[in-house]
Amino acid sequence: MATIHDVNISKLIKKAGIALKEVKEVKMPSWGVYVKTGVSRERPPADKDWWCTRAASILSKVYRHGPIGVSKLRTKYGGKKNRGHQPGKFYKGSGNIIRKILQQLEKAGLVENGQKGAHKGKIITKKGKSFLDKLTKDIK
Repeated sequence: MATIHDVNISKLIKKAGIALKEVKEVKMPSWGVYVKTGVSRERPPADKDWWCTRAASILSKVYRHGPIGVSKLRTKYGGKKNRGHQPGKFYKGSGNIIRKILQQLEKAGLVENGQKGAHKGKIITKKGKSFLDKLTKDIK
């Protein structure tokens, strides 16, 4: 059976973003239209469905790197800020967006709190794993 590691991840995230639009727990808050995704960004995302795409991306990262917390995800979604004449500097992504998406995914039953050895964080549930594996079967 095909897993997330066997397919092109960008195609999977795009397909999972479309599928997550139909999950009623995962929806963009009212302030999502105006917010930047991090300090390093100059403008809000141009795509109007960026919330579901980011949720799909976070879900795939929890699947691959799991148990993972907000701090590690902030680092993964960060970027280099353009500071004019000064050299660029790395800034982490928005923790509020990541936290809200993880809460929505947890309410939908796709992720949960877990521990693996000394590492704590969010891990994917069987429902979340089957959700992504069905999509990989469609892509493959």
